[in-house]
Amino acid sequence: MLYNHNEVKKIYKSDYQIKKAISDGCLYKLDKGVYSDRNIINPLIIFSKKYRSAVITMNSAFYYYDLTDVIPQKTYLATSSGYRKINNNKIEQIYVPNDILKQGKIEVDVDGEKVNMYDMERLLVELIRKRKQMPFDYYKEIIANYRRISDDLDMYKIEEYLSLYKNDVNLADALMREVF
Repeated sequence: MLYNHNEVKKIYKSDYQIKKAISDGCLYKLDKGVYSDRNIINPLIIFSKKYRSAVITMNSAFYYYDLTDVIPQKTYLATSSGYRKINNNKIEQIYVPNDILKQGKIEVDVDGEKVNMYDMERLLVELIRKRKQMPFDYYKEIIANYRRISDDLDMYKIEEYLSLYKNDVNLADALMREVF
């Protein structure tokens, strides 16, 4: 189970008892303010717990959904435009306007914990938007996997997500050429 500092303090009652539990191996400090009763935890869970308003996106989500076999070196988090900069070399922060941050956000189960992540349709739109910023082979691998599952995608959701952006007609054209 994953805990933040306040939750751990309710269990162990004091900072001294928390430090004692860590030294005894009953509790593990995974990151600043994030604790667990297990030593190894998926980074998606850790950062989702630590940054509750953030949404897992791009490479991290592509890997989670089995759209690529490339293990991301960083955890990709979408945060609102006004969110403070996250100073962590294990995180790639992507700023998203407040009004569209929660569009396509769902809760997925990662090792028994709930994690905020974009659905596959929102990720497809993000992939098309950022295609020129990605290595060509990586992009083509993900697009090929989207083609394979194109019948399972919800076109109404894709249209809704495309309409969030000013260049929605160009994005829709690229999406139709690449996937459908």
